[in-house]
Amino acid sequence: MYLTLKEILKNTRKNKFAVGSFNIHCLEMVPSMIKAAKAKNSPIILQISPTTCKYIGAALLCNVVKELAKETAVNVTLHLDHTKDFLTIKDAIDNGFSSVMIDASALSLEENIKKTKEVVNYAKQHGVSVEAELGTIGGTEDGVALNDGKVRYTSPEDAVKFVKETGIDALAIGFGTSHGQWKSKAKLSFDVLKNIHDVIDIPLVLHGGTGVSEEDLKKCILGGISKVNIGTELNVAWVKDAKEHLEKADLADSCRDLVIPSNDAVQKVIENKIDILGSSNK
Repeated sequence: MYLTLKEILKNTRKNKFAVGSFNIHCLEMVPSMIKAAKAKNSPIILQISPTTCKYIGAALLCNVVKELAKETAVNVTLHLDHTKDFLTIKDAIDNGFSSVMIDASALSLEENIKKTKEVVNYAKQHGVSVEAELGTIGGTEDGVALNDGKVRYTSPEDAVKFVKETGIDALAIGFGTSHGQWKSKAKLSFDVLKNIHDVIDIPLVLHGGTGVSEEDLKKCILGGISKVNIGTELNVAWVKDAKEHLEKADLADSCRDLVIPSNDAVQKVIENKIDILGSSNK
């Protein structure tokens, strides 16, 4: 089934599991991503950056995902990740996305609330879920987390106000993760996670899941994380396999046959993450 983010995360907090949200880096990946979910009898969130969505085309991507969800009977959400402007989000909603994320976390709390409410108001008219971010997720350099003092943990008090005033369906929080981190592991503040979980009743989201150890991922889920974003690890697996096969390729080799092993590598990563997140047979 093709579901909203709110629907696919419905029982995660109660049953102590998380749904993986996996980045689409190219259209060729998509069937293998859903095959992974099918193999594990797991729900799955397919997410995409605004730039990759523009490259593929929102309508094309949405139609492909809907058709694959129907064919495989897998519960799938299509989610636009980390978007800063309303028009890009509107275009995704108008073309059939079931979930969007407005990221105004760099702004003041009041400005973040204002921009997020604008998105929520439009999304709700179309039955689409909204994720937003409060606090900041760290950055990386060459796959290693930067400790430049710019990471801002999410405040529980701000989170309560933010959720109440915006009406969002899921909240991405800052508690020590970094985007693009794959050569080192994140140092998480589980106290921050607990303090937010204790006062918020909507699903909490962990960004930068590639940089989190298996042990810490399981602790995060027990601590209240419902959605885990995995992006860099899929790209690394795909490119690594593609590089190996392309270096050996003859010019007459089918490009299809060169791409399939990379897609298979992505499928293996997703199946492993599904096991760690506990969403198998859910």
